[in-house]
Amino acid sequence: MEHTKTYLDYKKKANEKFVRYDEGAEMYHMGISKFMQIAKDAKACYKIGKMVLVKLEIIDEYLEIFHIVDDDFYK
Repeated sequence: MEHTKTYLDYKKKANEKFVRYDEGAEMYHMGISKFMQIAKDAKACYKIGKMVLVKLEIIDEYLEIFHIVDDDFYK
């Protein structure tokens, strides 16, 4: 899977395994509410008190489900 520049910058900075919702939304170039829904659907959330962390590895695996392999789509 090819990642965005923002994602790679985050990964280089601290080799993070977990991010908060706002960081993840920025990394994947989507709104916070959409990222929150994807994180919940993927069951990638870890709640510590009131803080929620999202495991990036689980998100990446989950997003692969939506990979379009049908050649007709790309015509």
